[in-house]
Amino acid sequence: MIKTVIFDMDGVIVDTEPVHYYAYQQHFKQLNIEISDELYASFTGFSTKNTYERIIKIHNLNHDVQTLVQTKRNIFNDAFDTKKDLHLLEGVEDLIKDLHQNGIQLIVASSASKVTIDRVFKRFHLHQYFSHIVSGEDFPKSKPHPAIFEHAVSLSVAPKEECIVIEDSTNGIEASIGAGVFCIGYKSEHTKGQDLSKANLIINHFNELSAEKIKNLNSNILNPKSQIKNSKSKL
Repeated sequence: MIKTVIFDMDGVIVDTEPVHYYAYQQHFKQLNIEISDELYASFTGFSTKNTYERIIKIHNLNHDVQTLVQTKRNIFNDAFDTKKDLHLLEGVEDLIKDLHQNGIQLIVASSASKVTIDRVFKRFHLHQYFSHIVSGEDFPKSKPHPAIFEHAVSLSVAPKEECIVIEDSTNGIEASIGAGVFCIGYKSEHTKGQDLSKANLIINHFNELSAEKIKNLNSNILNPKSQIKNSKSKL
């Protein structure tokens, strides 16, 4: 029986990606560099710090990483605070409430900074549902490295076999698999260029999930070794 659900945030709980994209593009203009859409898509699931570490190498920039991170974060925060049409993704709030009411532990494990996660959680009153918040800024390597999910599992009330991850990015799914945790891939219309094929299960809308369905996921499909290529679990 599943006892813990670990959520990614960006692209799963809320679509802040357009705000991040705006902030990055504004900063790239300031730095006088160009980042292709293909390269930008490969950063999905990265922490801001790891993103700029890679950009510094690609463009041979002579800039301090933390200064770059803070500049981008300031642009993001200004845009976030003035963006009135920012909403939780359709169906996810109902699912979060359903899981919480049915005694399933909720943890968020996001590559976003603690400040950004807290900003989102305060705006949408989500703190009451989640027992722990795990930020990618606390780990040297970003997704697809499994460290963030390994840590999230260590905070669970249940063993790894009774946890699942909900992700929307290639890197996030790779990280979940690397941590040995069953992964549900959310095929969001807002997330572009992501390969979800390695997820144990793929959904297109959160109304496909419920506390009852998640609790009763068959335990014999939780072991990644039992996965059959191109075969997806059914709810």
